[in-house]
Amino acid sequence: MSFMNMESADLLPYGLGSPELVEFQNGYFVCKDICSDLARFAALLKENGFRLRLESAYRPFEKQLSIWNRKARGELALLDEFGKPMQRPQDEEELMYAILTWSALPGASRHHLGTDIDVVDGNACPEGYEVQLTPDECTGLFAKFHKFLDARFAANEAFGFSRVFVPGRGKIKPEGWHIAHLPTSRRLLDNFSLDTLRRIYEATDIACKRVILARLDSLAEDFIYPYFI
Repeated sequence: MSFMNMESADLLPYGLGSPELVEFQNGYFVCKDICSDLARFAALLKENGFRLRLESAYRPFEKQLSIWNRKARGELALLDEFGKPMQRPQDEEELMYAILTWSALPGASRHHLGTDIDVVDGNACPEGYEVQLTPDECTGLFAKFHKFLDARFAANEAFGFSRVFVPGRGKIKPEGWHIAHLPTSRRLLDNFSLDTLRRIYEATDIACKRVILARLDSLAEDFIYPYFI
């Protein structure tokens, strides 16, 4: 996918271009600039009885687009605000907002940066357990893990990592499992442009395209810019 002969670095915030990635865990890649701090963070967790396990890391535009379109087609489950399965709305605008409850717009996902990861405590996972990344897991199976993260983030003692999707910030539901290396992500987001994102959508086969383009300014205010922290 090519846009206006843009430089690769200018396309990185949208999950395009050629990011410099390192495989941190099997199959999970992150921006090379966060590897040192992520290793230190993993070591800290290990010292306190936890095992950092990644459930998601870098995600290119095409991957996020696939998630979005499959949810729109009913091939992946839609979850309500409580993380429970819901019926697929027939109205295009209602469908768009239903997807946005738990999934970022392609091209505007923080996972495009390679600085953000979804994490759980591997030591707390029963054998064969399939992680769902839901609020119930944060307060149940992984409660001790998240309590430890809460304390470290509050004290600014997590090597640059913190949560992004928290209560009261924008309209995306809180995601306790999603953490970001903020010093690096801030630098990468300097190149983000809503006009460029609009042109990407115009050239992309994205579900709910008509309403996304019509509502893009307000979507940015509610679902994108609040998380540029």
